Amino acid sequence: MAQHASLPHVDSSVEAALIAVAGTVVVAVTGFWTTRSITGSTLTEQRKQLDRTLTEQRTRTLNERFATAADQLGSDKPPAVRLAVVYAMAGLADDWKENRQTCVEVLCAYLRMPYEPDPGEKATEKEQVEFRASREVRHTVIRVITAHLKDGAEESWQGLNFDFTGAVFDGGSFDGANFSAGTVDFRSAVFASGEVSFRWAKFAGATVDFIFAKFCGGTVDFNHAEVSRGTVTFRSAKFCGGSVYFIDAKFCGGTVDLTFVEFSGSDVAFYDARFSDGTVDFGNAKFTEGGRLRFDRATFDSGAVNFRWAEFTSGYIGFSYTKFGGSTVRFDHAKFSGSKVDFVGDLVDAKFEGGEVDFSGADDWKHPPTFPWKAGLHPSSTPPAAVKLPPEGDQSQV
Repeated sequence: MAQHASLPHVDSSVEAALIAVAGTVVVAVTGFWTTRSITGSTLTEQRKQLDRTLTEQRTRTLNERFATAADQLGSDKPPAVRLAVVYAMAGLADDWKENRQTCVEVLCAYLRMPYEPDPGEKATEKEQVEFRASREVRHTVIRVITAHLKDGAEESWQGLNFDFTGAVFDGGSFDGANFSAGTVDFRSAVFASGEVSFRWAKFAGATVDFIFAKFCGGTVDFNHAEVSRGTVTFRSAKFCGGSVYFIDAKFCGGTVDLTFVEFSGSDVAFYDARFSDGTVDFGNAKFTEGGRLRFDRATFDSGAVNFRWAEFTSGYIGFSYTKFGGSTVRFDHAKFSGSKVDFVGDLVDAKFEGGEVDFSGADDWKHPPTFPWKAGLHPSSTPPAAVKLPPEGDQSQV
């Protein structure tokens, strides 16, 4: 029979000691993890409390900065103080994303405040200096806003709303601003003197509103601007003086609304502009009292241009060297009763190479446009296929 090796005998006292040691270790380990758990929970709660405290302190500090800046921006403060506050408010907008829109609204509200015009050369030197200083504050607000609307700005304000309702502009630059979203409101604004520039501006999704605006002096410059999406509306605006330029502007999408506009004294030029998509609407526009609207060298590649119900009673509308290659241009119910609408250029006449230019639905044809084939400057006495004229019975004075 096989013999089993005998196990060594463990003294009961040693066994008891081992059990005690094991128990102590278990208690110690359990206590360690319990203590660690409690400590970790406490630290987490303390960290949350610290974060809340810091947030409250930051919010309190930002509110104090806002209150101070808003108070100092009052019109009764010296221009030097207001100038510094403009930058302070802009810096606060950069630091306080949650209330950036509010900070911007304060800057816009400053531009909407009542504004005394240039006192002129007959004013005292003190009055002239005070005016120039106040004007510099206003122009600085515009520069600050524009800097934040440019592509690549360190802190972008693109997509915010800007309310310039009723503001008086006598200069300022929005050059290179990208109006990519939100609403930009120039409703009832007055462009009275100086030069306001939107050169190279992009209207790529925002709604930009010049409804009831008055362009009654100075120069407003949209040269090289691009409308690719969104809406730019001049509905019911008045062009009663000065110059408004859209030289080399590109309309490649979206809508430009010039319905019910009155052209009574301004020189409005779309030289070298390109219309390749979207809609440009001059519906119900009125051309009176010597205003000038020029499309020299403009190109209509596609999209729609609408002159429905427009009234041509005075002034000059020129299409010298304009190329109609694919757009639909309609003059339904238009009234040609006095303006000189000219498709004959000093050097090169308008070109009708495609699309459709439709005068057939005009209501008044007493003073029809001047066409190359009617002026004896076209190899044919009949209009190109792209041009539709009223029936012969309605052309008694053509």
